[in-house]
Amino acid sequence: MYLTHKSFFPFFLSLLLLFSLSTVSFSSIQDLLQSQGLPGGLFPDNVKSYNLDQNGRLEVQLAGPCLAKYETRVYFDSVVRANLSYGGLIGLEGLSQEELFLWLPVKGIMVSDPSSGLILFDIGLAHKQLSRSLFEDPPVCKPQGTLLENFGRKMGFAVVR
Repeated sequence: MYLTHKSFFPFFLSLLLLFSLSTVSFSSIQDLLQSQGLPGGLFPDNVKSYNLDQNGRLEVQLAGPCLAKYETRVYFDSVVRANLSYGGLIGLEGLSQEELFLWLPVKGIMVSDPSSGLILFDIGLAHKQLSRSLFEDPPVCKPQGTLLENFGRKMGFAVVR
């Protein structure tokens, strides 16, 4: 396979981006997300640590599983993983969003046009557009109680209180 001048430039930029991410350290997950064109408040206020490997795989450790609210309720596992690229978190694991009394796994979060003020959530069955302003500050994330609630959430059942 030969690289033409048209295919070399995007390839070169991708390598440059991966190299720069692996050599720059960020003081917080918010700074890292903002450097990638994403709002800083995508992860809650209880992030203990995070790791970004040289392949762009992001792993975020939280103090524990918890519930937060943007426009709807979201559930964070104690570890959330995704592939980080400019403008997106793809292949998300450990994040669910409540839709019509069901908990659906969030597969990806993308900002395709920063000037639109919108952020796109891929919840598998559909894409949901939300205002980017909802994600500027990390939300307060409250620990969730019982094993039964956590089991129901993972199975996609609504938890009635």
